[in-house]
Amino acid sequence: MRKESEKEKQLRRNSGFWIVLVAAIALEVISCVQYFTSRSAIRHEAVLRAESELRKAELEIEKHTIEMEMAAKTLATLAEKDVDNPKAIFAATRLVVSTLANTSIAVAYVPDYFPKMGRYFEACSSRISEDSIYTRQIGNAEHDYTLMEWYQNGFVHDSCWWSEPYLDDSGSRTFVVSCSHPVRNKQGEVVAVVCIDLSLDYLQQVSEYLQIYPQSHYSIVSGKGVEIVPPPDTVPGLKYQIYDEEIDATGWKISIIIPEDVIFADLNRIGKIVGLLMIVGLALLLFIVIRSGKATQRLMAYNAQKERMLNELEISQKIQRAMLPKQFPPFIDRPDLNIYGLVRPAKEIGGDLYDFYVRHDKLFFCIGDVSGKGIPASLVMAMTRSLFRSISIHEEHPERIIDLMNRALSEQNEQNMFVTLFLGVLDMKTGELAYCNAGHNAPMVVESREIRAESQESRVKSLEVLPNLPIGIYGEFAYKAQHTQLRAGDTLFLYTDGLNEAENAAHAQYGDQRMTAALSMTFGMRPYEIVRAMEASVAAFVQEAEQSDDLTMMAIRYQVPAIIMRNDIQQIPTLAEWVDGLDIPAELNMPVNLALEEAVTNVMLYAYPGRNDGKVFVEFQKAGSRLIFTISDSGIAFDPTQQKEADITLSAEDRAIGGLGIHLVRQLMDEIQYERINDKNILTLIKHI
Repeated sequence: MRKESEKEKQLRRNSGFWIVLVAAIALEVISCVQYFTSRSAIRHEAVLRAESELRKAELEIEKHTIEMEMAAKTLATLAEKDVDNPKAIFAATRLVVSTLANTSIAVAYVPDYFPKMGRYFEACSSRISEDSIYTRQIGNAEHDYTLMEWYQNGFVHDSCWWSEPYLDDSGSRTFVVSCSHPVRNKQGEVVAVVCIDLSLDYLQQVSEYLQIYPQSHYSIVSGKGVEIVPPPDTVPGLKYQIYDEEIDATGWKISIIIPEDVIFADLNRIGKIVGLLMIVGLALLLFIVIRSGKATQRLMAYNAQKERMLNELEISQKIQRAMLPKQFPPFIDRPDLNIYGLVRPAKEIGGDLYDFYVRHDKLFFCIGDVSGKGIPASLVMAMTRSLFRSISIHEEHPERIIDLMNRALSEQNEQNMFVTLFLGVLDMKTGELAYCNAGHNAPMVVESREIRAESQESRVKSLEVLPNLPIGIYGEFAYKAQHTQLRAGDTLFLYTDGLNEAENAAHAQYGDQRMTAALSMTFGMRPYEIVRAMEASVAAFVQEAEQSDDLTMMAIRYQVPAIIMRNDIQQIPTLAEWVDGLDIPAELNMPVNLALEEAVTNVMLYAYPGRNDGKVFVEFQKAGSRLIFTISDSGIAFDPTQQKEADITLSAEDRAIGGLGIHLVRQLMDEIQYERINDKNILTLIKHI
């Protein structure tokens, strides 16, 4: 056994110290996490309590203000019936004030309306007690009510209006806010203003309901920022939590102000207890470590090994992630892809967008709808499209692309605009679709006719999407990706809400059900035909109704993998390379390749006599247990299935020239079909798995 060195002995002796230190740090971290988690929960509870109490106070105040507004309207109605009878006005004020508690109510006429009553006439009744009402005329030169805010606004507003706080030295003789309402004569002219006072003492009593914590404060501020119930002086240096609620009826804001140390008093007390327990636990841990040195060394060795494994695993994951690989038709050299899209803005410029391009045999595409319309929406649309291009050229994971786009849009979003966006990455080799949806309409999948023939189920379905936020709202939102598999011939139909929410003249919406039914009629159509059919369908629905929102549609057909070859026998080796890349069983690779070579060679030799500009198309489709290869050309008509079987029993001298290639194809494949469509030879070879 190797002798332990002095350095190793020193490390062993110090191991207990380091373990305790690490444990202390770990406990501290855990305690911090628990503390801040509890703090967040307590803060949330405080918010809920404050909101609940604020809502109660708001309802109480609104109940009282609505009651006063109804009284003001009632008095205005009574005054208008006897608008020229002062005695009736006095009686009306007494009648209405008898229904209210501890308040004053008055009707102030325009100057000189009743010359015998003096220039200023203001009939006022005050509810002094439950059984006592004091009625008098308080208008005079010293009390010029025409200068009061409530009186002046009675001529401006057709209904109830609330004043800012003021000292009523004639009616309620206290600080009040007033509700005023105009009184009109038979000609519709405003001749008087009803005024009902709400005492600030009452609001003070309501505010006292908000003592949800010891030492909590409250305040009520008018819509213009005037303090109706001022808050007490706060302690300098002390942090406070402030919660607000707006009173809809008056536009006032009621607030609760709570010291933070009151909210978290119990948490701080528990924190001290936990801290003491941590010290005791660390002391106990130190004792155990000292008594079990060798076990501690083994534990440290195990932890070191575990840490190395975790680091190696993390490095392996990073390496693996790093290794992971408006013209229509847009990609003439990609027969495996067919796309068509259009935008119909509601105005001259719109906020919808779509974009796509191919990189490394992957189709990157997106469709989006910017909130709002017009120039601001178009600017955001241009920025979004630019971000999509600039970010996706370096990134192929849709959730990361959207995350970076979201962060960029959120940083300088002063106009609070957002974009619903669907972004996808389609692997053209496998048909795998990786996508991320940011609050956009779920695309529809129109499955291929071949697949539809295998089942009686509906083959128009909505793509499953997660409810992620639109981009531009919250820069730290964690977007999640989803994956699905497109089959050969499937069409992905993407759209904005300008389609399903399109309205006709009766304001009925086009709707998801009508959209799905229209899509179900597009089986076998190309993307251009699908989009145009949907455009015609929604146009027939809305008819002459004005377009209310931008309309954008895009159809993406994932077609069968294919290869295009020139009419040149030197192209034959590329056919074998193409077959090697197909998703077929390895044991069928050679017979399939041989059969295709014979069939394609036959086309190149005889379909284009005297020409070298012809092309041969070979397409592949996997349908259930069948491998389907379609060979098409625009050469002279030739049906190989009508050729007689070659007699292979004859000698080479006695056998006619030709026919062996077709014989070989028949032997290697399970089915052979030929059609002449639109001046094209179409030869279909089928192999059963």
